[in-house]
Amino acid sequence: MRLAKNLLAMIVLAIGALWSLQGVGMVGGSFMTGQSQWLYIGLVTMLAGLAGLVWANR
Repeated sequence: MRLAKNLLAMIVLAIGALWSLQGVGMVGGSFMTGQSQWLYIGLVTMLAGLAGLVWANR
């Protein structure tokens, strides 16, 4: 179960990083590219992923 929680938290963290990079325009190819709101959404998602990692490993 711990492995599944860690994996899910890492996926959420990776998605948040992707959204953040799209928000600043470093990753292209979608409607999110260059839209600053996706930077903030990605940062919040990354924080949720980090919180999930802490929760899974305590």
